[in-house]
Amino acid sequence: MIRSIRPFVLALSLLGLATPAAHAIRIKEVAAVQGVRTNQLTGYGLVVGLDGTGDQTTQMPYTTQSVANYLQQLGITLPDNRAAQLQLKNVAAVIVTAELPAFAQPGQAIDISVASMGNAKSLKGGMLVATPLRGADGEIYALAQGNVVVAGAGAAAGGSKVQINHLSAGRIPGGGQVERAVATGLHEGETITLGLNAADFQTARRVAQAVNGKLGSGAARAIDGRTVEVRAPQDPGARVNFIAELEEITLERTAPAAKVVINARTGSIVLNQAVTLNACAIAHGNLSVTISSTPVISQPAPLSRGQTVVAEQASIQIKQEPGAMIQVPASTQLTDVVRALNALGATPQDLLAILQAIKASGALNAELEVI
Repeated sequence: MIRSIRPFVLALSLLGLATPAAHAIRIKEVAAVQGVRTNQLTGYGLVVGLDGTGDQTTQMPYTTQSVANYLQQLGITLPDNRAAQLQLKNVAAVIVTAELPAFAQPGQAIDISVASMGNAKSLKGGMLVATPLRGADGEIYALAQGNVVVAGAGAAAGGSKVQINHLSAGRIPGGGQVERAVATGLHEGETITLGLNAADFQTARRVAQAVNGKLGSGAARAIDGRTVEVRAPQDPGARVNFIAELEEITLERTAPAAKVVINARTGSIVLNQAVTLNACAIAHGNLSVTISSTPVISQPAPLSRGQTVVAEQASIQIKQEPGAMIQVPASTQLTDVVRALNALGATPQDLLAILQAIKASGALNAELEVI
């Protein structure tokens, strides 16, 4: 048996490599009104009705305690010694999370996420009992309850197990009901503040210029590279109309800052078209690793009452091919960068290491971000 691990040739298809002409975008695509945001909610609950796939209560005592507390609220009190002996294979302790949308009002339905916090094998077929969801201030803002939808399946028989997707987490579409609204402060003050999605002084200046060009000089001013302050009417109805029109104002798109984003887990690398290189040289050699396995038969000595044994003898060979040298001239564009690295036959992991080395040498004119 021979297994060979060889580098794959990096194949990149680049569409529209020429720098596109600047085009108009709306303010709502680059900024949002500050104070209009979602809020995170969380809670602790119980999923019941499982088919023997719940928590092992001997290892998860808080599940037993939670069930005992829940029964006590319903008027059923168990002795302490009996409560500790409960075997609740059909119950699982879970963490429940949700996002409270901006302007959500009492009675509105929201989606709920449920995840096991114990050793439950599966939440499939379970139902979440009424669970209060609290905000960061400790107040209850929603109640969650409903059947858990798990996008997966599993089966086990004869010591074998087959599983598709993740079974210890699921969702309850529309399973939460808002109980309390959160004030946004949208109608307070004489101004509203636009927060840019990404900090950029040029974009902040262009937003202020576009608003002043539409609404008149002095209507808006850039506070910093992230926020733009705009004068707004006091009447709530007029302010909503004003914000709707404000978000539709167009401005010219600015050239993005040069940036390279690397996903170290998947090997994905994304470069925008502003990335350039200074003059440098890149050397790369392909590495080939071959692992072979040969059966070896061991015979016992005569009259030794031993047994014939079949073993495996592994052989590992590593071959380093001669490296290739590529000269990269100064002010190289993205097309040339990709073409040069592709000519080296670099894999995504090789490309990751090469870009990090180029950045360390000072030849990469871009911000390098590893996620």
